[in-house]
Amino acid sequence: MPMAWKKSPEWLVAAFPALLPDDPRVEPRKMFGYPCAFAGGNMFIGLHQDSLILRLPEGERERFLDQYRTHVFAPFPDRPMREYAVVPHALIKKPADLAPWIARSLAYAASIPPKAKRTRRTAAKGAKPAPARRPRA
Repeated sequence: MPMAWKKSPEWLVAAFPALLPDDPRVEPRKMFGYPCAFAGGNMFIGLHQDSLILRLPEGERERFLDQYRTHVFAPFPDRPMREYAVVPHALIKKPADLAPWIARSLAYAASIPPKAKRTRRTAAKGAKPAPARRPRA
């Protein structure tokens, strides 16, 4: 049976836009109903349930995990997203301390080659064809 995801708490949703850097590369969007932000088509920060997550390169991520005694983000049990770290709530409430980490996250996402924009045609290429429909009588 699939797990039901919880909505992000109001305080976290309200805090999210103010955490985003004032940078033309930042593309705010929603993914799976949660606010997030991308740079060059690559997500660098987002909400998932009651968590704020940051994408960081390996060395920075290990430093962040150690410094804040947190963990790698895993949206499902035993399915970690290794580049993403969960931001402790105490750090979210200190935007000045969190801002340099968000800047590193943005810089990292911007350094990754941009993802190609998907069109209906390219999205459908990998999809199985729809079964033929019977004509209505």
